[in-house]
Amino acid sequence: MQTYHAESARAGLQAAAGAGLCWEDFCLTAAELLERAVPNDGICLGPADPATSLLVGRVKTRMSDVDELGFLAHEYGVDDINRFSDLARREVGVSVLYEATQGRPELSTRHRLMLAGSGLEHEMRGTLRSDARMWGFYTIYRHSGRTGFSPAEAEFMHRLEPVMATGLRRGLISADVDRQQRSQGAAVVIVNAADQVVFATDAAEERVAELGGAIWSRLPVSVKVVVTAARGIPGQAPQLPQVRLRTRSGQWVSVHAAPVRGPDGVTSDIAVTIENAGAAAIIPLVVAAYGLTERERSVVQQVLAGASTTEIARRLVMSPYTVQDHLKAVFDKTGVSSRRELQSRIFFEHYAGRMENEIDVNGWLAE
Repeated sequence: MQTYHAESARAGLQAAAGAGLCWEDFCLTAAELLERAVPNDGICLGPADPATSLLVGRVKTRMSDVDELGFLAHEYGVDDINRFSDLARREVGVSVLYEATQGRPELSTRHRLMLAGSGLEHEMRGTLRSDARMWGFYTIYRHSGRTGFSPAEAEFMHRLEPVMATGLRRGLISADVDRQQRSQGAAVVIVNAADQVVFATDAAEERVAELGGAIWSRLPVSVKVVVTAARGIPGQAPQLPQVRLRTRSGQWVSVHAAPVRGPDGVTSDIAVTIENAGAAAIIPLVVAAYGLTERERSVVQQVLAGASTTEIARRLVMSPYTVQDHLKAVFDKTGVSSRRELQSRIFFEHYAGRMENEIDVNGWLAE
C-alpha cells in the first residue's frame, strides 16, 4: 500500500465525513476513495442501526452477481466466521478472512457457498463504531489470482474507523431529503418461507417504496435484515429484531419482525411491521449522531424543552458555568452557534414535516 495514496484517501474521507452528505452519497464517495489505497474488485458498505447493530442499507460496487439474500442469511442465520456482530465486540473491528481461518477461507460457509462461485477469493470485513455503537460496516473483496489483503491494509482500515463512522452517522441524519406526505394506517407485510410477500396492507406499498424496495418484487435491505434475523440460527432461540432508520422522504420509522403463529403453533411466515418511530427513540439517536457525551445529551434534551441555563443547572445538578461549557461543546459538535440554531436544526430535520398532525400519547407529532 503506497503511503501517498493512503494519505490522499484519508484526507478525502475526512472531508467527505464533514460535508453533510446523505449516507448513500457518503458510501459511494468512500468506495471511490478507498480504491486508491486498498485496490479491490468489489466493496459493500452501509449504515447500521446503532441501537441494535443490525444493517439498514448498503451500497455495492462491482458486485451485481452476489446474492443479497444469501449474504444476509449468512450474516444472521448461520454461525459463520467474521460476522459483523462478532467483529463489533472486538477491540479491533476489522479482520481478513484468510488470516482468521489460518489460510483456509473455505471454512467459512459464506465464502464456500457464495463468494468462491463469484470468483471473490479474498475478503476483508470491518465495523464502523463510535462511542461504543456500531454505525456501519464494510466488506472489501479481491478476485482469485490477486494478492490477498495485507496486515498493513487491515491496520489502515482500522485507523479509518472513526472517520468513516462519523461520515455515516452524520449521513443518517442528513437534511438532504425531500419531505412528502405519508400514508395513514399501519404497514404490515407477511413474508413466506421463500421470502416472498404473500400479504400487505394498503400502507405497506408506500412504506416499502420509501425504504427503497417494491412490495411485490424487491424487499428493501432493512426488511430483509429483520426477516432473516427473525428466522434465527437453527438450535438457538429466535430474535425479535428491530431497526430504526430514515426513509427517502425523511421520515424516521421502526421496522420489526416476528414469526407468525397459527392454530397449530408458529408457522414459517414472518410478519414485518413498519411504523413511525417515536421521539423517545429518535431524539437520543439524533444527538448521538453528533458524538455527544451523556451529559451533553442531557443538556440538549433540556434545551429542546426550552429550559434556561439556571433551570438546566438545577435539574441536572451542576453549576451554570458547567452548563455553559457543555453547551459550547454541543455547539461545536453540531455546527451551530446558539440554542435557537440547535432547536431549529432538530426541529426542521425531524419535526417540521409533522406539524399538521395531532400530538399522540407520547407527545410525538403523530402521522
